[in-house]
Amino acid sequence: MTSRQLEGGRLTRLLRPRSLALVGGKAAEEAVRQCRALGFAGPIWPVNPKRAEMGGLPCFPDMASLPAAPDAVFVAAPAPATIALAGELQGTGGAICYAADFAEAGAEGQVRQTALLEAAKGVPLVGPNCYGMLNLFDRVALWPDQHGCLPIDSGKGVAIVSQSGNLALNLTMQARGLPIGYVISVGNCADVTPADLIEALIADERVSAIGLHLEGLGSVARFSEACLAARAAGVPLVALKTGASAKGAALTMSHTSSLAGADALCDALFARYGVARAHDPATFLETLKLLHVAGPLRGRRISSASCSGGEASLTADLAEAAGLETPDFPAATQASLEDVLGPRVHVANPLDYHTYIWGDLAATTACFGAMLGADFEASLLILDLPRADRCSAADWDVTLAAYRDAVRAHPAAKGTVRMVVSSLAETMPEAVATALLAERIVPAAGLGEALRAIAAAASIGEAWGKPVPPALLEMPALLPGDPITWDEVRSKAALAAAGVPIARGKVLSLAELEDPATPLPAPFPLVLKAVGSDLAHKTEVGGVALNLANREALLGAAMNMSRLSETFLIEEMVGGAVAELIVGVGRDPQFGLFLTLGAGGIFVELLRQTEQVLLPASRGDIAAALARLPLHKVLAGYRGKPGCDMTALVDAIARIADWAVAHADRLEEMDVNPLLALPTGTMAVDALIRIREPQA
Repeated sequence: MTSRQLEGGRLTRLLRPRSLALVGGKAAEEAVRQCRALGFAGPIWPVNPKRAEMGGLPCFPDMASLPAAPDAVFVAAPAPATIALAGELQGTGGAICYAADFAEAGAEGQVRQTALLEAAKGVPLVGPNCYGMLNLFDRVALWPDQHGCLPIDSGKGVAIVSQSGNLALNLTMQARGLPIGYVISVGNCADVTPADLIEALIADERVSAIGLHLEGLGSVARFSEACLAARAAGVPLVALKTGASAKGAALTMSHTSSLAGADALCDALFARYGVARAHDPATFLETLKLLHVAGPLRGRRISSASCSGGEASLTADLAEAAGLETPDFPAATQASLEDVLGPRVHVANPLDYHTYIWGDLAATTACFGAMLGADFEASLLILDLPRADRCSAADWDVTLAAYRDAVRAHPAAKGTVRMVVSSLAETMPEAVATALLAERIVPAAGLGEALRAIAAAASIGEAWGKPVPPALLEMPALLPGDPITWDEVRSKAALAAAGVPIARGKVLSLAELEDPATPLPAPFPLVLKAVGSDLAHKTEVGGVALNLANREALLGAAMNMSRLSETFLIEEMVGGAVAELIVGVGRDPQFGLFLTLGAGGIFVELLRQTEQVLLPASRGDIAAALARLPLHKVLAGYRGKPGCDMTALVDAIARIADWAVAHADRLEEMDVNPLLALPTGTMAVDALIRIREPQA
């Protein structure tokens, strides 16, 4: 039994046990039956003081009566009894805690959960409020119900970690041919977290990929460490993330908090660490299946072959929606296909090879072989098998045989995949799927799901092709007290001290402006702004005047704004911007500080096109986020117009981000809006900072 060395080995015995104890009544008895049905080879010790036998095995009255300390314990007793039993786990490898009525039940339940951890004294606990664990490699079923999995006696399989017990149960019932090696329901994650399980599972060389159903992430920094460990081990991750964390506070002074929800931050986290994201269970399973066979893909180019123009068009449409490419065939491939298919078939990708060669093994093999020779990242045969109870699949079997022969002649290179894809999930029989998997051909059940799975696998390949990012840091606790708002002058002074260019300016009173001898900070035209910590959105209240051409216009604008403030900021009027951006820093209760980038000025609320970057961030992270914005076309130069100084722009944003991280124990939020992207250099022309200051 080979395995990578577990980090610390804390979960080795629990996940790969050689002896089991099952404590409780009905649920424990069902787990005994499931273990025996799978054929677990080690001792199974039921524990129940009120019963003589359980599932055909003799019962022990308590944990102390067992012949030895078991590797894994399944505890299916009410919450108070579970806490008491946790105190008897010393010497075991850990326990699955099935009982509910812990933290999910409110404040009193949280007290019980704390007591549970204290009683266990460091012995690993999965749960509580979880369904259990299946290890199909070692025929373990610490599981209180039926399941749809089969043992894996050789080869590899995927692992599924789920915060929902019922979803975990449902996933075991899949009939898609996916070999499942582990299913672990984690429930409340009081002790063992998904991050812990990632690090334990990647140490098992039988695990080909890991799927995560996540309702919450716990420590994001800890999760990032586990993602980096999975990347180092070459084990890809796919997440089915549901729910969203609550925002720490309602939007008060800045745009930033309203522009990024927790779900967008999840996307940023997954993209940074190469975790593919699925948004539905079917795509989740199909992505796991593709990763099991091929791992991350090196690109997004696909080819497909079907005997229907409708299927070819549908493939093209769905591929584009999934972010995939369907390029033309190379000239040599095009010529080969035209030679095989003849003049009546228009050769294009996606390919409609028509039915002229249907049932002709040699011709279809030659057709598929020519297509596979193009060496795209994913090569698909679209084929829906007929119902076995009403139809004959004889002709379809010829097509399958031809594709298999073609794949043998053109095996998939690293980072590429061969697939047989049914447009409907129910037209991919499980027996066919299992046979195709044995030949390293992905049997994809559902065309849309298959294409989204390809895109997901490509996203991992893209992330793994970049430099390894650092793990996120645990954000320090905020200073006590309420935040205060710095006005624009103080906020921009802080940015200037951090190296962010700001406009030349000067703060003056109305009386100083009325004095013709008062020097101004720059030649006309000038900008006038009312100054005040309560003036977050100055434009909306008439607190900004632009392009003031002389002293008369400057004084008139100041008198109009005197109802807003007694002091004014006079600045140079900066023109010639390629674009205006918003650079915001927000704080999420789960993710900590994050950066928001998007179109600035008046377009912030109109377009709401933003990218989020978790902090700390590198210049590469910032540049990549800018490249994903629709605004990037303007920044790079659009329709003959010059682009901006991208180096200066990225540098200014990085300095803003670095300042935020340096003040992570006090910064609530910050807006720089707009940050001007100029042909040469860059300039912050407005800013607002909400911050907690040390108590005197």
